[in-house]
Amino acid sequence: MKRVVTFGEIMLRLAPEGYYRFVQAESYGATYGGGEANVAVSLANYGFDAAFVTKLPDHDIGQAAVNSLRRFGVDTTGITRGGDRVGIYFLEKGASQRPSKVIYDRAGSSIATATRADFDWDKLLEGADWFHFTGITPALGDEVAAICLEAVKAAKARGITVSCDLNYRKKLWTREKAGQVMGELCQYVDVCIANEEDASDVFGIRAANTDVTRGEVNHEGYKQVAEQLKARFGFQKVAITLRSSISANDNDWAAMLYDGNDFYFSKQYRMHIVDRVGGGDSFGGGLIYASLSGFAPQETIEFAVAASCLKHSIEGDFNQVSVDEVTRLAGGDGSGRVQR
Repeated sequence: MKRVVTFGEIMLRLAPEGYYRFVQAESYGATYGGGEANVAVSLANYGFDAAFVTKLPDHDIGQAAVNSLRRFGVDTTGITRGGDRVGIYFLEKGASQRPSKVIYDRAGSSIATATRADFDWDKLLEGADWFHFTGITPALGDEVAAICLEAVKAAKARGITVSCDLNYRKKLWTREKAGQVMGELCQYVDVCIANEEDASDVFGIRAANTDVTRGEVNHEGYKQVAEQLKARFGFQKVAITLRSSISANDNDWAAMLYDGNDFYFSKQYRMHIVDRVGGGDSFGGGLIYASLSGFAPQETIEFAVAASCLKHSIEGDFNQVSVDEVTRLAGGDGSGRVQR
């Protein structure tokens, strides 16, 4: 069984019912999620040995976050306990031309105040085949960025494949700081994952004839983006998701994989969205699963995109689907007909 270790922050997600706005809400539903935790859940659902590493407070809310992962079979033994709080994010789901909105309340969370002494990477990476993190985690502070650097160095020293989803978040840091920190971390990354904006936001590498705010995504332009990313950092693979936003509810969804020699584009899905949070993470989980399972490049990108397409139909951060469900969609069965 393949073992994947992910490192990041899991947060308490508070969201009004349905499409209520924050100013309308009188109650909030509580669930848990976060980039690397979402990837770990996907991989555990696919049958891999998936571990999530973070720091959480040693109280009931911290334990509830741990339990949310354990119920899906994620290995939580590498979670360090300490600090005072679990980070929170509030989500207002968009509809039609009104976009979704996220408000963070994560300052001073346990992982944001963690130190390098909290993590023994020799132990945490034992038996691992793959290590995954996102650009959200080093954005939490200089010390957390230093922890990420120790982790990727330790992984590379052991011959473990390292993947990173660039995941730029403007509410957490500036483009300049992101480019500086991620530029150093990416020297140790084998597989780079990005969306249609990340390479531009973090490294200033832009796709020609693309305007994401207008829903205009030039797929061919991302070949040059992938080539430039590989040339700068030596990535083995670059995967870029390609989202054309028609409205908050309806998107076109596809992706591209570059293996250093050839480009592979997935089929495009027209999605009616139930919940788009975690969509990129489900893509990353699918890409990691397919890569470790020995899928051919075209099969790999089709599996990853199909996995993410299904996630957009599921409430919450976690992608609660099976390999069979993803394979069926990737194979062309997107009718949505009742399975009896």
